[in-house]
Parts: sequence; C-alpha cells; structure tokens
Amino acid sequence: MTRAQLREKANALPLEPGVYLMMDKTGKVIYVGKAKKLRNRVSQYFQETSSHTEKTRAMVAQVDHFDTIFVKSEFEALVLENSLIKRHMPRYNILLKDDKGYPFVRLSDEPYPLFSLTNRIAQDGARYFGPFGGRHETRQAIDAVCAALKLPTCRRRFPRDLDADRPCLNYHMGRCDGFCRSTMSAEEYRRRMEQAVTLLEGKGKQLIRELTAEMEQAAEELQFERAAALRDQAAAIGALGKRQTVIAGICADTDIWGVSLGAGKSCCAVLHVEDGQLTGRETELIRAHNQEDEGEILAAVTAQYYLPRPILPREILVPADSGDCEELSEALSRRAGHRVWVHVPQRGEKAELLAMAHRNALEEVERATTETERADHTLALLQTMTGLPEPPERMESFDISNTGASDIVASMVVYRGTKPLKSAYRRFQIKDTAGHPDDYASMAEVIRRRLQRAADGDEKFLPLPDLFLIDGGVTHAQTAQRVAESFGCAVPIFGMVKDDRHRTRALVTPEGREIGIAGQQAVFALIGQIQEETHRFAITYHHQKHGKSALRSALDGIPGIGPKRQEALRKRFGSVKRIREAEEGELAAVIGEAAARTLWRQLHSPEASAPEAGTPSP
Repeated sequence: MTRAQLREKANALPLEPGVYLMMDKTGKVIYVGKAKKLRNRVSQYFQETSSHTEKTRAMVAQVDHFDTIFVKSEFEALVLENSLIKRHMPRYNILLKDDKGYPFVRLSDEPYPLFSLTNRIAQDGARYFGPFGGRHETRQAIDAVCAALKLPTCRRRFPRDLDADRPCLNYHMGRCDGFCRSTMSAEEYRRRMEQAVTLLEGKGKQLIRELTAEMEQAAEELQFERAAALRDQAAAIGALGKRQTVIAGICADTDIWGVSLGAGKSCCAVLHVEDGQLTGRETELIRAHNQEDEGEILAAVTAQYYLPRPILPREILVPADSGDCEELSEALSRRAGHRVWVHVPQRGEKAELLAMAHRNALEEVERATTETERADHTLALLQTMTGLPEPPERMESFDISNTGASDIVASMVVYRGTKPLKSAYRRFQIKDTAGHPDDYASMAEVIRRRLQRAADGDEKFLPLPDLFLIDGGVTHAQTAQRVAESFGCAVPIFGMVKDDRHRTRALVTPEGREIGIAGQQAVFALIGQIQEETHRFAITYHHQKHGKSALRSALDGIPGIGPKRQEALRKRFGSVKRIREAEEGELAAVIGEAAARTLWRQLHSPEASAPEAGTPSP
C-alpha cells in the first residue's frame, strides 16, 4: 500500500480502543501497539511530521500494510498487546528477554513430588511457578528453600529408595531430616513441600506466622526439641529474602523501577523491597536508546515483566507515568488476586528509592556500553543536529589569541571522531594584522592559509575536514564562510557560541541560525571539550611567542648578547626573571664568562629596569 492509502485506511478507523499490527511487504509483523482511540494513534504514523523519532521514521518506511484488533477496554488492549508482542517478537518493539531465557519452577504430581526447572509450562498436571531470573540463581533459590525446610536435595527417589541405604551426609550435617528413612512419612514430606510452595507463592510471612504458632504450641506441650526445630525453620525462612535475589523477587511487597537511556543501549533496573528493606535487584539491557520516551519504555517493559507472573508485589513504583498505570494496576490486580498499585511517587522516601533504582540502571548502562558505541552515538546526534549528510569523521576547530597588538597567533585543533588527533594540530603566527589586532581579519587569514596549503597539495593539511568549528559567534562564522567560498570549499562551518560562564551553549550557522546543544549532554560535552582544547593550544603557543618577545626586549642592546646567545639563554632559563635570578657562573656556562659578566652587571645595575612582561590574555 502507498503512504496515501495507509493514511486513508487509518483515518477510516473508529475512535475505539484496540491493538494494531504493522507489517512489512513479506507480511512479517514489525511493530505491535495499543491505543485508546485507534484512529488517532494509527493515523499519526502516516502524517508528514518532524516529531517522529528516528526509530519511528525507520519503522514507518518499512510498513506495507497494517491490521487492527478491536477490544472492549483499554485494559483488554494492554493484555492483548503483551500477548501479541510475545508471539511475534516484533523488531521495532522494546523487548525483554524471550520467555525461553526465563526458567519456571515445576512441582511434579506424584506421592513424593519434586522440584525441577523448565522453560515451558505444559498441561501435565504439575504445578508451575515463575518465570524467574537466570537458571543458576533459580536453582540456588530452590536449594535454599529446601535447606530451610530440611527437604532432600540428593538424587534418591521415593518410595523406591526408602531404607535402601544409610542416610547421606546432609542428614548427619543437619541439613536434611532424612526422608529416606521409613520413619519419615509421606504425609510429612508433602506437608513440607506445601510449605515450600507457600514460599514460592510469595507468602513467606504467612508461613513464618504458621511455624511460630506451631512452635509456641509445641513449647506449651513441652515438646522442646520440636519447638527448637520449628524456631530454626522460621529463622531460616526469614533470612531467605535477604540471601537470594530470586526469593527476594517473590517475597517483595514493593518493586521500584529505574530507567537509564544510553548511547545505543538502555537499561531497566527493578529493586525488590520487603518491609522497607532492600532484598534484591534485577537489571536488564534493552534495545533502546536515549531518543526513546521513558514513559513508553516503562509501559512496554513493565507489562512484559509482570503479566506472565502469578506472584506480584502490592506496590510498583515507576519514575514516569506512561498513561497506562491505571490499566496495568487493574490487569495485575486481577492476576494476583490482591490489589496491585502502579504509580509515580513525587516526594519523600519513595522518590529517593526511585533515584536509587535509576543509579543502578545508569551503572549497568555505563558498564555495558563500549567507548566506540558512545562515540558513534554522539557523532550521530551531532549529524542530526547540524544536518550533515553523515556523522563527521574529522573536525577542525580554530581560535585566535593575542595580548593587545602583540604576538597574534592562531591554533588549528583536529578531532578524529570524538578524540583529538594531536599529530594534525597546526599553529599560525598572524602576519596581516600584526600591530593592529582584528579578530575577524585574523580568522580570515588563518582559514585562507589553511585552505591554500590544502590547495597546494600539502599533505599536512589534507584531507579537508567534514566540519569547521570557529571559536566565536555568527560574524566569525560568516568571515570563515566567505573565505571558504572563495576557494570553492563546501565544508560546513559553525561558530561556537559561549554563555556567561564561558561554556559553549550553542552552534551558529553563517546565516545566523542557532542550534542549542545543552539538551544533548553527549554533544554538549564533546563541543565543550573541542573548544577548550582549541583555546588551550592557542594560549600555549601565545605564551611561548610572548615569552620570546619579552626576552628579546630585555636583552636587546646588551653588548655581546646577540640573537644566538639570546636563544641559548631562552632555552636554558625560559624567562627574564629566571635569568636575573641566576648566578654569574650559571650564565657563564651558557654564554661564556665575558658575556655573562656584562649581562649580570647590566641586569643588576641600579639603573636596570626590566620588569617581567604582563601575563598575556587570550
């Protein structure tokens, strides 16, 4: 279908809730979404608008046709959307790990039921719990539950192996009650397994209360050994949530979500809290970057995370309202059998917990994102902001430095990607405006000389960059543009505009259009770094030139101190102050005894007045 046909079909949809499926030419579903009003939502994709993100534009470009499913309510749309995302795994949806990566705990249906891990739920009469985190962590959690309840974890099978051999080492270590002995009944085994099930259903507090009541009853009946065993079981169960992340996720009464949007990779972190105590953490990297909307990411991820799970917390804190909090609360409450409240706290301790969750997500993104990925993402953002045809591979930046009318110099700093290429740095001594400083004329001269060297085939000035950055505002950019046009050079030119704190706040075109960069931290940091490096290189060269000028001024006219000896003194001492402070013997080691004696007397005579030149300014 053409874009016009797609728009016409979308405009014909009703203003009803539902789910839509975007498909490519092969019929493959590439995106699944939900809407409170299908016509409004779907038609937005096919409007000519610049508000679409890069990802949305790429997705729409591949849409050949779409289908819709109408439902009765927004709640039904939420549940159906999640089901279809799991089924089709669309390329442009934000996806959590597929269920094949999340294990379920299976409890077999037999006289002596056993726990095992599986990737799928089957209709075989067994009971299933989950999905949980990784297989290793889930296996550890099952072992911890069995250890707390002193259930067997060995390979013996009952009733086949009852009294077949002596109890194993676990029994003698007090980690198992020895159900391989015929004195332990099948009824007691099943009772313990039901207690384990209670834990996996997130009812750890209830089980502790039951065990405490049994302990008190046993103590009243003077069954002190049994009371002590029950006390130990209750204590072991109470410690589970603080030792095992998976169990913490089961037992938590509050989940706190954090989202960090990174360069090419993003992360969601969920902290599990029980009775105000942090008991566990889960993080997952997702295929999304910082052009995504945080609310949309949360809407997609939280639904996929919670809807398959039968055990749910009572409160879920999220950092942004996706517009689906009410529908998700309703869906999760129906599944859990108790009220589940999804909301955004604004202040207080819960807001501080959100900040903690965000830090966890941020750290995971920083750990997982490589330096190359961050650089590529920064340059892609710079390309989008400046309208370049490709991300810039080479950038050159220019700055002028002088003190009044003396020693006017310029610097050319080169960046390859996001890193300085110091071997390509160049510096210029301004000639045309010597003695009468003119910032614009100086900039015109340095750009002209740089382009002329390239036109002459000088390899030190080749290749031309993808971008010129000029320290200054629109007039500086216009000056550089006029020179570039005279050479037929089409390299884009931008001025770097500073704020009151001397930081680059924007780029400006020669036409006067400002491009704010403060909102994109990665670009803001890169341009600021380039400007500071260009300024540093210019001021360093200026200091060197100004130091030489001051030295020549102080030494000129002294008998026996010609240009060669001045240069030798400059290399050895660096400044007039250090020459004046040197002993006559130190001077003699550089320029000879006779010249040193003359110089020392001249610099230390009462009439000598050779103050150090003032500190140059940029």
